[in-house]
Order: sequence, then structure tokens, then C-alpha cells
Amino acid sequence: MYSEGNGRRGKKEDECGVSRLHFPKKRLGQHFLKDKNIIRKIVSAGAVKEGDTVLEIGPGRGALTGALLETGATVVAVEADRALSGYLKGVFTTDKLRLVTGDALKVSFAEFSGGIGTRLKAVSNLPYNISGPLLAKFLEERAAFSVLVLMFQKEVAERIVAHPSTKEYGTLSVYAQAFTEAKIAFNIPAHLFTPPPKVTSSVVVFKVLDEPKVEIADERLFKAVVRASFGTRRKTLLNSLVFLGYEKAVVAEALFHAGIDPGRRGETLSIDEFAALTRAFFALTAQSGDIP
Repeated sequence: MYSEGNGRRGKKEDECGVSRLHFPKKRLGQHFLKDKNIIRKIVSAGAVKEGDTVLEIGPGRGALTGALLETGATVVAVEADRALSGYLKGVFTTDKLRLVTGDALKVSFAEFSGGIGTRLKAVSNLPYNISGPLLAKFLEERAAFSVLVLMFQKEVAERIVAHPSTKEYGTLSVYAQAFTEAKIAFNIPAHLFTPPPKVTSSVVVFKVLDEPKVEIADERLFKAVVRASFGTRRKTLLNSLVFLGYEKAVVAEALFHAGIDPGRRGETLSIDEFAALTRAFFALTAQSGDIP
């Protein structure tokens, strides 16, 4: 029995008594974590403590939410499922929880920071069906965060930390590793969720860097270069980068100035090389304003 005002449940929760409205919804990618030891490990991975403000995406039935609140932190929970949002309002009776009903992809994370100079922590079991776009949004709004502790399907987690010239290496790898220090903290077997997903899950910890790991002339151009380089994996960089909108001669010149063989493919480039290529394109086109 959880008491009012301390971030705990205001009434006893019986798994059998949960309304069908609160059952996991496949269309929303819901898989509710039920193992208390794993939940404690997730909270510990974020070093969550009293005074922190934590953003949780997809709180579900509130198992992780309750553990976060027990640290004394303030929790901002964004839940797209209106039925679950209503359920959570009845479960938690503390002013330490701010519940936002809506699409996490459409809200501004920075507005939850609580003031200038205050940085959030994000601790979330992300909905599987939008985990990629959510990570992209976290990286886009990374200035609002000090650390991200996020759960993904294991194969997505492996893509995030992958190295060049591996099949897992791609745009997520470059974006994440350019702006954060990312590592897989631990894996979670499927049977610890309701319903069990068909895959193993992984918790990834991202330490947000104050400055990018590499010198990036223009972040929008950097992302466009990376995206084009991986857009057609079987093509050489000379051929794939024309999809940026540049003439092939400009692409060849940029590759030359970056010291990159035009016959290479995108998945062989390091983050430093992507940054060098971006700087080369920027130098060639900035004056003309011809940046894609």
C-alpha cells in the first residue's frame, strides 16, 4: 500500500484487477517491465537522486515511475495512451510527478528543464515502434540533458554503439557517437516484460557531451552528409553524395580536400572523416549559400 504525498501509489495495485483499458497495446509498442531488480538497475544507471528532474517517455503502468520518484527526484512522464495516463493520475498522488498526455515526438523536451542552467536526465523504457525517431529527437535536443538512460531492442542498441565497417554501423551510430559517449549497460531478457517481446532488450547509457566529439562546421549539413552516405550502401561515396544535390565535380573536390578516396563507401568512414567531409563541403559551398 503506497501512501499519499511521497511519490508512491495511492491504492493497492492488483495485476488481475487492472482494467483491460490498461493492457499493453501493440500499436503503441507497449511492453511493460515487471522485474524490480532490473528497474533498480535502470535507476542506478542514471545515478538518479533527490533534486534531479527526470524525463520518462512511456511510463506505462508506472513501475519505473515509482522507482524514480522514490529517489526524491521530480519526474516528468509523457504518456500517449490516454487510458494509461488517467490510470496513472489515480495511482500517484504526489506533486513530484508531472504527467503529460501526448505524443513525445511532438513536445519540446527543453520546456521541462525547470530553468536556465538546469539539465534533465532521461530514463525511459522507450516504445519500440518509435525508439529510433525518439533517439533522434533526444540527440537534437541534447542540450537539455546531462545523461540519457534509454531502453531499446538489442539490435538497435548494437547499431548505436557500432564501429565502422560493420553491418550494424549506420546513421544512428554516427549521430549518437558524435554527440554523446554511448555504451550498452546491460541486456534484459524478454520474459521480464508483459507481454514478452520477441527480442532481447538493452539499456544504453548516453553521457551527453558539452561539445561534439569532432569539429562540425554545420550540424545540419553534417547530418545530411551522413544520411546521404548511408542512403545507398552499395554505391561509392562519389555516387551516393550526389543525392545531397551537389554536382559530381563538387562531390569529388570535397572528397579530395577531406582526404577520402571517392571509391570508398559510407559505412567505412569514421566520425572524424564524416566531420572532415562536412567541413570540406561547407568550405566549398558556404559562400554561395548552396548548402543542402
